[in-house]
Amino acid sequence: MDVIRGLAWLYFLIFMGVVALDFVPQFTDADGRLFGLFTLDLYDNSLHFASGLWAAIAAWHSRGWSVFYFRLFGILYFFDGLLGLITGSGYLDFGIFISGVLDLPLMTRIFANLPHLALGGFAIFAGFWLARRPMYAAA
Repeated sequence: MDVIRGLAWLYFLIFMGVVALDFVPQFTDADGRLFGLFTLDLYDNSLHFASGLWAAIAAWHSRGWSVFYFRLFGILYFFDGLLGLITGSGYLDFGIFISGVLDLPLMTRIFANLPHLALGGFAIFAGFWLARRPMYAAA
């Protein structure tokens, strides 16, 4: 297995972990906010689950599918994070369409969207740069 497929398996684990976090009472406050910052609803959990499942299918199938996953997922997720940072709502979970622009404190917007920016940004890096380096291909 090469590095790109291994990273896709890692993304699968990350997203399944995010879904699981929402069901651990110790990580939510009295208002149901994860880490006291935001709530994850059915849309969010479904998106995270589907993203992880997509990563697992890509990793299992082939390097080419994994590269495609990172390229498309990275772009979609990174720009969702940018929109969330600017407006307080993303588009992948339909938040911008359901709730519109939210007047959230800047730090809440940063902490809520930093994972999207980091995961999306690294996925772009992996799909467009790392995948083109022969040293990261399977031996």
